[in-house]
Amino acid sequence: MFRNMVTSLFKHERIRTTDVKAKELRRWADNLITLAKRGDVHARRQALSIIREKKVVYKLFAEAVERYGSVSGGYTRIVKLGRRPGDAAPISLIELIYSEEGKKKKKKEKKAKVSVEKKQVVEKKEAEEKKTEEKKETTSEEEAAEEKKVILDKEEDMAEEKEVEVKTESTTESKESEAKKAEDDVEDPEVKE
Repeated sequence: MFRNMVTSLFKHERIRTTDVKAKELRRWADNLITLAKRGDVHARRQALSIIREKKVVYKLFAEAVERYGSVSGGYTRIVKLGRRPGDAAPISLIELIYSEEGKKKKKKEKKAKVSVEKKQVVEKKEAEEKKTEEKKETTSEEEAAEEKKVILDKEEDMAEEKEVEVKTESTTESKESEAKKAEDDVEDPEVKE
């Protein structure tokens, strides 16, 4: 019975059975996976004496090193499913599990790549912030210089306007004085006559 069960386990990678049979089947499966990891001819013949199908043995020996190469034990998992409806016997699911190390390495590599990418993004943001701060400083300095220029230009314009006003006043005064002199000269010849 256990020969048939272990053959079905390796063929389908999971089977449902009672708790007690699943616990015993775990011993058989672990022993066969250890033989498959050895991979020599003697181990293959020992596995063939237990497993009924040559295709299943071939599959087991081909995948054992990849799936369980660095792990020494714990090749199966038993999950309790509850009770069977007919006789209330406790039922479990026994399944083969993959090695978690290969998956962890991939996750770590992805995390490392992500962390490197995050660092690059952060560095770019910091560089952009520095550039914007420098631009703000230069623009604020430029704006201050422009404001000073504008103020100086306004002062110069006001000074020029004052000079123009003074000149116009002096010219108007001189014209008025000339006009008075002309009037006086016009009046004087009559008085002289």
